[in-house]
Amino acid sequence: MNGANLPPYADALGIGLDHDEDGNPVLFVDYSERVAGRPGYLHGGAMSGLMEMAAIAALRAELNRRGEAMKLKPVNVQVEFMRGGTEQRTFAMGKVTRAGRRVALVNAECWQDDPAKPIALAQMKVLLSPAG
Repeated sequence: MNGANLPPYADALGIGLDHDEDGNPVLFVDYSERVAGRPGYLHGGAMSGLMEMAAIAALRAELNRRGEAMKLKPVNVQVEFMRGGTEQRTFAMGKVTRAGRRVALVNAECWQDDPAKPIALAQMKVLLSPAG
């Protein structure tokens, strides 16, 4: 497994766990043909997928801290591309802004050289239901 309790899609893209930052997993993907878009740039879908996986990892980490086993069903993802991702390692981290009993809201940022200069942002709404 990929170390962050992620769906198989993360393995398909080559997404891995880089480190943990204040309880939030920081994920990465290395540039390769499977995430390439136009020549020399990361595909927007790969950036979106990385941020979705980072949001899921952050939400799972939060639910684990609370001792809650939940099924997650993403219902809405909004992505904003700030600039093109180039041929280098790309990182993403999610932050839970709200996790109630039925709905969670998570923001995610994607960057390459500098976390203060994101290349893309995402907001995700997730329905929560008890596992089992």
